[in-house]
Amino acid sequence: MTKLKITQVRSAINRPSRQKKTLVALGITKMNRPREIESSPQIMGMIDKVKHLLKVEEI
Repeated sequence: MTKLKITQVRSAINRPSRQKKTLVALGITKMNRPREIESSPQIMGMIDKVKHLLKVEEI
């Protein structure tokens, strides 16, 4: 499996609560604070739901 580095680059203000909960499930707490996670089908599905708020890089 590959590792991903995800960073929130856009605010979650005025977003549906479902998208906010997805960010929390990914472990994202603050803007511009990167998080490294293992890639899996479940993680990729969550990233796809909020891809407009994130920057995703492969490590």
